[in-house]
Amino acid sequence: MVTTALCRGRVVRVPSGILVRVVDTELVIPCNVSDYDGPSEQNFDWSFSSLGTVFVELASTWEAGFPAQMYRERLQRGEIMLRRTANDAVELHIRNVQPSDQGYYKCSTPSTDATVQGNYEDTVQVTVLADALHVSSSPQPSPALSLREGEPFELRCSATTASVLHTHLSVLWAVHRGAAGRNILTLTHESRFRPGPGYEQRCLSGDVRLDTVGSNVYRLSVSRALSADQGLYKCVVSEWIGEQGTWQEIQEKSVDIATVVIQPTVLRLAVARNVSVAEGKELDLPCNITTDRVDDVRPEVTWYFSRTPDSTLPGSHVLAHLDRDSLVHSSPHVALSHVDVRSYHLLVRDVSKENSGYYFCHVALWTPRHNRSWHKVAETMSAPTGVDVTWLEPSYQVYLNASKVPEYSDDPTELECRIVDAKRLEGNVRFTVSWYYRVSRRSDDVVDSELIALMNGDWTLKYGERSKQRAQNGELIFAKEHLDTFSFRIQRTTEEDRGNYYCVVSAWTKQRNNSWVKSKDVFSKPVNIFWASEDSVLVVKARQPKPFFAAGNTFEMTCKVSSKNIKSPRYSVLITAEKPVGDLSSPNETKYIISLDQDSVVKLENWTDASRVDGVVLEKVQEDEFRYRMYQTQVSDAGLYRCVVTAWSPVGGSLWREAATSLSNPIEIDFQTSGPVFNASVHSATLSVTRGELIKLFCIITIEGAALDPDDMAFDVSWFAVHSFGMDKDPVFLSSLDRKGIVNTPQRDQKSDLSLERVGVLEFLLQVHGSEDQDFGNYYCSVTPWVKSPTGSWQKETEIHSKPIFITVKMDVLNAFKYPLLIGVGLSTLIGLLSCLIGYCSSHWCCKKEVQETRRERRRLMSMEMD
Repeated sequence: MVTTALCRGRVVRVPSGILVRVVDTELVIPCNVSDYDGPSEQNFDWSFSSLGTVFVELASTWEAGFPAQMYRERLQRGEIMLRRTANDAVELHIRNVQPSDQGYYKCSTPSTDATVQGNYEDTVQVTVLADALHVSSSPQPSPALSLREGEPFELRCSATTASVLHTHLSVLWAVHRGAAGRNILTLTHESRFRPGPGYEQRCLSGDVRLDTVGSNVYRLSVSRALSADQGLYKCVVSEWIGEQGTWQEIQEKSVDIATVVIQPTVLRLAVARNVSVAEGKELDLPCNITTDRVDDVRPEVTWYFSRTPDSTLPGSHVLAHLDRDSLVHSSPHVALSHVDVRSYHLLVRDVSKENSGYYFCHVALWTPRHNRSWHKVAETMSAPTGVDVTWLEPSYQVYLNASKVPEYSDDPTELECRIVDAKRLEGNVRFTVSWYYRVSRRSDDVVDSELIALMNGDWTLKYGERSKQRAQNGELIFAKEHLDTFSFRIQRTTEEDRGNYYCVVSAWTKQRNNSWVKSKDVFSKPVNIFWASEDSVLVVKARQPKPFFAAGNTFEMTCKVSSKNIKSPRYSVLITAEKPVGDLSSPNETKYIISLDQDSVVKLENWTDASRVDGVVLEKVQEDEFRYRMYQTQVSDAGLYRCVVTAWSPVGGSLWREAATSLSNPIEIDFQTSGPVFNASVHSATLSVTRGELIKLFCIITIEGAALDPDDMAFDVSWFAVHSFGMDKDPVFLSSLDRKGIVNTPQRDQKSDLSLERVGVLEFLLQVHGSEDQDFGNYYCSVTPWVKSPTGSWQKETEIHSKPIFITVKMDVLNAFKYPLLIGVGLSTLIGLLSCLIGYCSSHWCCKKEVQETRRERRRLMSMEMD
C-alpha cells in the first residue's frame, strides 16, 4: 500500500456525482489534497465552466489577481468566498446561487512535489433548480389558540413542490417558547416517523400524532393538551433528492402555524375558618370545590391535620384520602363522605382534646389520557380550619402538709400532698404528682426550682438529676397512700435538704387510643423544712489513776467523753502510742494499738508483740467512759498514749453516720532507769576476698554503764546487706538469731551459703561460704537487747544498728583462664597433627601420577616489517 501511494502521487478530491441546489440557497463545495510533498499548507485554485470545456478563473487562496474580472465584484461582496478548513482542505462558498452558476467547478493545486505524479485537479458538476417548494398553513393561521389543559387540538401545514427532478419532502413540527425550541414529531424523507426528545411516550400512546390529509396537508393532532404544550408552533419542510443511494437536502422552509395558549384550570376550595366542638361530640368539616372544568375530571381529596396553621411544615398527619376511583382510606374514628357533586365532608367521631388543631383540605383534579393513564391538571390546598375542642376540666385544690419535721441532721422528713375540693371528676381522669425543691433565701433573688421526682400518666416515676442516686439507694421514698394523697419521705435529712418544698398535682384524661393526656396542673403552697444547726462538739479527757509505776507493772488510762449537738451518739475508741525514733530530726512514730467500735467490738490494730498478745485490754466502763490497760510494761513501751474518739449518730435501721472525732490529751509512760547502754559494731579481718573464699563478719556488742550478769541479758541479732556501693538501695535480710538461739535464714538466689552463730557472750559471727560476685556490698547488724528485771520479767530494750562495712569480691584470673587455655592448646595440637596425617596420605596414595613432558618447538619472533 505504501508503494502504491508513492507511485500514485498527489490526489485532489471534490465530491463525486452531481451537486443539486435550489436558486437563492448556498452552494458549498469542499476540496482536499493528499499524498503530496512540500509544505503542509497547500494552496487551491478554483475555475468554472458552464459547459465543461473552457474554464474561467474563479478564486484562489494564494494569488489575489487570479479571479476573472466578472467574479471580482461578487468576491468583494462576499457572495463568493474560500474558507480553509485545514492545511490540506478548503471550501468554496457561493451564496444565493443563481441559474448562471450551474456548470462545472474545477479545484486545482499548484505543485510543490519533487516529481510530478498523481492528479492536480478535480471537477464536479453543479445543477441549479428553480424554487418550486411552497409551504403554508392550512387554513390561514389564527393569532392564538386558547385551550384548557386536557382539551384536544390539531394544526395543519400544506407543503407542495414542482421540481423538475424527483424529490422527497420531510416535515417537522416544532414548538417554541421564547428562544428555546423543541422538536415534536418528524416525518422524514424516507417516510419514517421520528419523535422529538420528551415526546416518545406521547407519540407511542397516540396522544401526539402526525398524519396526512390529501396529498399535501400534514396534520399534527394532540388528544389532550398539557401545560408544556404552550408556545408557537412551526412547520419546517425540507426537500431532499436521492442519487446513487445517497440523499442531499437541497432546501428547507418553515412557516409559523399558530400560537397555542394553555389556560390553567380554575380550582378553588371553600372550608370553614374556625370551628368549636365539645369533647365527645362529632366534628363535621365540609370541603366545597369550585372549578371551570365540565369535562371528565376526577377529584382526589385528602384531609390533613397539623398542630400549626402552616401546612408546609413537616409533621402534618393524613386523616382521610379519597382517590380517583372514589375509594376512601381513613384513620380510626374518621370518615370521608361525598355529600354533593363538589362537596366532601370530613367526619371525626368522639373528638377529644388531642383533636384540637388545624385541618387542611387538599384537592387534585385528574383527566384521563389516550393510553388510559391519568394526568393531573390542577391541585390546591385550602386555608386552615381551626378546631377548638372544649371540655369541662376537673376542679380541685392541692394542700401540702409536713407530717414529720426534722430536729437534727439525719432525722427523717415526711411530706403529704393531698387533693381537696375535687369536682367534675369522671372515670377517665387520673391524678399524678410532681415534687419540687427550692432553696430558701432571705433576699428577693429568684431561685429556680429543682425537680425531685415526676410521675407520668402511666404511673412511671422519673427522678431529677440530683435525687436519682439517692432514690435508687432508698434514701428518698415516694408513695401513694390513698386515692387523694401522695407522700414523700427523706430517710436522712441533711443540711443540703433544708429549703422549700411544693408539689404539683396533674390531672390526666384518657384518650380513645387508651393513652393519657395531661389536662391540668395545680400547685400547692410551699412548705419550709428548716432546723437551727449548731456545730457538733466532742471533748475527750484522759487521766492516769496511778501516775507512778515501774517497768513490769500494769499501765492504766481512762478516757471520759462528753458531746454536744449530736443526736443519740455512740462512740468508737482507738488507743495510739507516739514513740520517738532513733533520728531526732524525724517526727515521732504514731502506732495504733487497740480499738473498740460503736458496737463494742474490740480489735487489735498494730500490736505485734507475740509474747504479750493478751497484754492490752480496752473496755467500756460507761456509755461515755473507756478504760485501757497494758500489763507487764517494758522499757520499749515508753511514749505518749492518747484516746482517739469518734462519735456516731444513727441513720435509719442499723446504719451509722460519723458525727465528730476528737483526740484526748496525752498520757506519758517514761521509765527513769540507770540501766546499761548497748552499742553494736561490725568487724571483718578481710574486707576484700577472692571469689569462692570465705567471708567472716563479726557483730560485736559493747555495754556502757553498770555491768550485767550474762544470764540476765539476751539478744536478737539480724544481719542485712545492701548490694551497692552506696546505701541507695533497700537492705536485703540475710539471717537472724533470736534470744532463744533459733536461726532464721531465708532462701537465696545466689550459690553462696550463709551461717550465723554466737561465738561469744557479746559476739555473733556471720559467714558467707563460696562467695560470689553478687555478695559484694555494705553489711550491718541489728541488735535488740533483752534485760531481766529484778522482778524476773524480761524487758525489751531499744533496737540498735551498727555502722555498715563494705566487702569487695574479686575474681581469680589465673584459675578462671587456666582450664580454657589448656583445653585450647590441646585441641589446636590435635587438629594440627590430624591435618598433617591427612595431607601425607592424600599425596602418597591419591595424587600419585606420572607426568610426561611434551616437547616444545622453539621459534623466533618475526619482525614487524616482515609481518
